[in-house]
Amino acid sequence: MEIGDLEALDSTLIGLAGRSDIRTLVLSAQGKSFCAGVDFGAVAGHDWRDNPLERVSDRLETMPFPTLCVLQGGVYGGGTDLALACDFRLGARGIRSFIPPAKLGIQYHPHGLKRAVTRLGLGPAKRLFLATETFDDAEMLRTGFLDWLVEAEALTERAQALAATLSALAPQAVRGMKQSLNEIADSLFDERAARDRAAASFRTEDFLEGRAAMTEKRPPQFKGN
Repeated sequence: MEIGDLEALDSTLIGLAGRSDIRTLVLSAQGKSFCAGVDFGAVAGHDWRDNPLERVSDRLETMPFPTLCVLQGGVYGGGTDLALACDFRLGARGIRSFIPPAKLGIQYHPHGLKRAVTRLGLGPAKRLFLATETFDDAEMLRTGFLDWLVEAEALTERAQALAATLSALAPQAVRGMKQSLNEIADSLFDERAARDRAAASFRTEDFLEGRAAMTEKRPPQFKGN
């Protein structure tokens, strides 16, 4: 992963964030690994006071709709931050994860450290960053790095099913609760604003549709209104 790749991804996310027609974003990759981390050749020459990995991961975390990261292979270094910035992570059996900055004499960006602690807990985060321990698929699942672990041949089907499930939900309700949950995790919770969003949800067309669908015992057709 080079600096240009991060900038291109950031630009793409900026464009997607403002679209109301997107229900779910799936982040995936091809090849042996999901992400091998930032290119070591670029590490030395870049001014890391402006960290493009931190910027794109922060943007990914605050995307208004649900995000699902699909890990078909190993996830290393900065790739772990992209994965942890997503709302959900689905992995294939056999994947591994490790984070090597301590072996390179550099420090990981602060928001990535915070993200790891809030997602995994202080102990697992220290094992990854300070002890540079490699987590296998079972440990990734146990620590909460992965939400789901499936056989490699079932990965695509499961990802599509999860994306379909998320996309079928009421988008405004999901977006509002995602915002509140992220604020709680970051100790930035605005309870009054969350209460206002919750109260407003009872005045939406989606609520009327959800109630009607439940009464009629049919799948709801939410339009985001």
